[in-house]
Amino acid sequence: MSQALYRKWRPGTWDEVIGQEHIIQTLKNAIRSEKVGHAYLFAGPRGTGKTTTARLLAKAVNCLDESPTNHPCNQCANCQSIQDGRFLDLIEIDAASNTSVDDIRDLRDKINFSPGQGKYKVYIIDEVHMLSTAAFNALLKTLEEPPAHAIFILATTEIHKIPATVLSRCQRHEFRRIPVKEIASYLKDMCALEKFTITDDALLSIARHSTGCMRDAISLLDQLTSSGLEIDLANVHAVLGTATNQMVIDLMSAIRMKAMGSGLTSLHQAMDAGSDPRQLSRQIVDYFRNLLLMKMGNADQIDETPEIIQQMQVDCDGFEMSELVHCLKLFNEAANGQSTSWQPGLALELAFSQTLLTNPSAPILTLTPARQPVKAAQPVQKTEQPSTPKPTVEAAPPVKQQVVESTPVPVELPQNSIELPPPMDEGHLTLSMILEQWRQVRATVKKVRPATEALLNSCKPMSLKKGMLTLGFASEVVRSKMDLPENLDLTRQAIAHLFNQDLQIRCVVMKEMQNIENSQQTNEESMLNTVLNLGGKLVNSDTVSDQTD
Repeated sequence: MSQALYRKWRPGTWDEVIGQEHIIQTLKNAIRSEKVGHAYLFAGPRGTGKTTTARLLAKAVNCLDESPTNHPCNQCANCQSIQDGRFLDLIEIDAASNTSVDDIRDLRDKINFSPGQGKYKVYIIDEVHMLSTAAFNALLKTLEEPPAHAIFILATTEIHKIPATVLSRCQRHEFRRIPVKEIASYLKDMCALEKFTITDDALLSIARHSTGCMRDAISLLDQLTSSGLEIDLANVHAVLGTATNQMVIDLMSAIRMKAMGSGLTSLHQAMDAGSDPRQLSRQIVDYFRNLLLMKMGNADQIDETPEIIQQMQVDCDGFEMSELVHCLKLFNEAANGQSTSWQPGLALELAFSQTLLTNPSAPILTLTPARQPVKAAQPVQKTEQPSTPKPTVEAAPPVKQQVVESTPVPVELPQNSIELPPPMDEGHLTLSMILEQWRQVRATVKKVRPATEALLNSCKPMSLKKGMLTLGFASEVVRSKMDLPENLDLTRQAIAHLFNQDLQIRCVVMKEMQNIENSQQTNEESMLNTVLNLGGKLVNSDTVSDQTD
């Protein structure tokens, strides 16, 4: 059975460790000065060299070479024994499988035995954050005052889960993600020695996909080389399920030009070609992140080819800073929320649509009405007809609403853009007329702010009384979004433009409105029945007379 590349190429000396110079230099100095600590904590992302460095430290403290400067020498019996996994005084414990307090007590009982082969017993506890609270407590005293021949090296990817009492007893070293260029350079040297044929673009793509994890990069390279053929960028995209750079660039252009049709086409073409929606989301996030870096004057931190950087400059000039931040948040949420969706590409499509519907940096556009709006319509005076009087009842609680009393900002609309109804006299506007022309109201609003028109598409005009138009919504979420001054003002202006009348607008949830009306009707009927049961009599006047026995 062949050996995996990441095991075959595991560093055997300090100089072979990539991207962690700040830690390696500290440990080498401790070895040379013979000031090795009794407890270390190695923290950082997976695949960045924590366990490898721990084994190198175990080698170095047990190396038999006379000069500490040469530790580890990789030539002596102890170094060779550790390299082959036969060294009895190197104990590696997987905390994920040995989480209980009994496991730690067993370790504590055996630690007092002297080393059998080397100078030190080295305990490497991997994924130490998986230990239970009781296990951590059992380990504390041993960590603080271990035997002179014992060294503890704790490794974790989640340092925030380590108790402060443990942190205070260890020398802490933070491992960093390895830069893309260093990973690509290391892989290139490896391919030369292994006689793999691979293009530079493919190496860069593998390095970017590994997100700073050398082990992931080597494992992916191992997978790609199993075919025995030349590895190019197309092979990498096929294995990773990623999209080509051109597809991402086309999508960026669609967002920049506000072209929804071509943008969705690019998305679907990428997914039809085998791109994984989550990977595609991450690619878009990386692209927007690079645009943001470029916008902030940090283009030197972008690891891309000159051609891609040139295209990024074009896209960067087409976005405002606030737009880049907004789009970056949307696609980052899509990348994190793909697993919860029953439709794989839905989160990505929603993120793309939201980038077109909302523009946080754009100023609020204004309309100059074709006819100046007049004051709010006054109710038409009608002759009172005799009717059955109703008892006075206590008013129901008001529906949650917001009425904008401010003067609408003038809005500018292209002349003859839609067919306008003929001018009407003040006070003659009715709810049925608004319903008939509601599509034109939305069309007028859409020319200024499509997001407001989308909200109006989700509501229904319910009543028009005393110059107040009530809009009903199915949910509180949509109602609250519409109930913002800029949306209400724009709707008022569109109505004034079309009907020559200025109306106040309130937004309600239809269920609440219906419940209140039903409650009012029930209360009125109940009070009327009570009056009649007590001997009251209804007359065609404003009073109710009582007849008593």
